[in-house]
Amino acid sequence: MKADVLVLGGGGAGCSAALHLAQRGARVVLLERGLVGGQASGVNYGGVRQQGRHPAELPIARRSREIWGRMKALVGTDAEFTVTGHLKLARNEAEEADLVAYLDTAKEYRLPLRFIGRNSIHREYPWLGPAVVAGSFAPEDGAANPRLLAPALARAAREAGAVLLENTKVVSQTRDVDGFLLVSEAGDEFRAPVLLNMAGFWGGAVAEAFGEPVPVSPLSPNMMVTEPVPYFIEPNLGVVGGNVYLRQIPRGNIIVGGGDGESDPATPWSRPLAEVSIEAMGHAVRLVPSLAGVQVIRSWTGIDGEMPDRIPVIGPSGTTPGLFHAFGFSGHGFQLGPAIGAIMTELVLDGRADVPLEAFAISRFAGPGDGGGAKA
Repeated sequence: MKADVLVLGGGGAGCSAALHLAQRGARVVLLERGLVGGQASGVNYGGVRQQGRHPAELPIARRSREIWGRMKALVGTDAEFTVTGHLKLARNEAEEADLVAYLDTAKEYRLPLRFIGRNSIHREYPWLGPAVVAGSFAPEDGAANPRLLAPALARAAREAGAVLLENTKVVSQTRDVDGFLLVSEAGDEFRAPVLLNMAGFWGGAVAEAFGEPVPVSPLSPNMMVTEPVPYFIEPNLGVVGGNVYLRQIPRGNIIVGGGDGESDPATPWSRPLAEVSIEAMGHAVRLVPSLAGVQVIRSWTGIDGEMPDRIPVIGPSGTTPGLFHAFGFSGHGFQLGPAIGAIMTELVLDGRADVPLEAFAISRFAGPGDGGGAKA
């Protein structure tokens, strides 16, 4: 099968790339080893969060927030996106200082934030426990259902003319004078002059196949959901340090994340860990004491790729013309996914993007003498 662009990976970012490319007339084939949204994009917490991001990510997050605001018009569903605000909490003076320092970063990128001091935080949110000493509120942030996003983007991409093939594991990727050749486990061949490497944790192996090894490691965020209780937690909650995060959905269930499960990407296989779930619930109860005794009814995890500096690889290959990377989102790519697809489309079709990408270059991991030339 021949195409203009091959997309490797069917998460939210990959499906968004397929959609945006197809809308601009490109012939696109997306290959996904499992089901679209089956790993990091579909099993995460669902936070649509700008607050607290690395400064280099904020221009992408701001652009993605605009896309989230018109998601229903773009793909036919809003994926249950709700603007609840994101309340980031401090539990000691050092964490409070961290919140205050981030106000300058937010101002630089025109991200609305409101600092809430020790007295006001408990007056505004009386259900918070005494462990909380301050907070920072981002009114534009919120949450969505991760189970819905990638399938909706995939459906819209297909309607726009893209070909998306699930349960298609690629076992070989090479480049010759005719462009890229990908071979599936079933022996099917796919060719195109452009390849987008958007394969999550497995994107590291793709990059290595083209002479760009990176230190990506598997990340399996430990997630759980409680029984429904009366609705009272409106904002999406996080903490400085990130060891727990939680949100309540309108029907009453509370989604809690914290710590890591375990996984074997070679299978691929992953599972949450009971002891990690218990620890995360302990952190949650210290934030919101009334959660004591609420029953956890399900837990889960998946596999994402984590980079040492906790920001992804985004941009063109340094070794291989026509190859573009977007992987290693380190557990916080769900909100960024829609914009990443649009950005990759611009890189392919326009030769540039409208947000700075220098901080995400794969060359930041190159050792002396690495990444010096194009690979035939």
